[in-house]
Amino acid sequence: MTQEPLPGSSTALTMGILSLVGTLVCCGPFGAIFGIIGLNNARKAELLYREEPGRYSGYESIKSARILSYIGIGLALLMLVFYILVFGVVITLITTGNMNY
Repeated sequence: MTQEPLPGSSTALTMGILSLVGTLVCCGPFGAIFGIIGLNNARKAELLYREEPGRYSGYESIKSARILSYIGIGLALLMLVFYILVFGVVITLITTGNMNY
């Protein structure tokens, strides 16, 4: 009996990779969005795999997709905190008038 590729696992892996690359290259919000989509697709594929584990192959890509999505979301959150701190410092310096260069 041949095993079918697990439906949704390649999409989840693609979204996990886009999450990581989008966060590092472009901007954080897109990486977080792709990460959430990747986690959702990985969950759906895992549920499908657990129903009939002998029918599908490619469960390892779900684990990789989940890890990449979590890393992408984590980096996006770190970038958000960093941007909030930077803008907070800039606004504080502007409002207090301490803009000595």
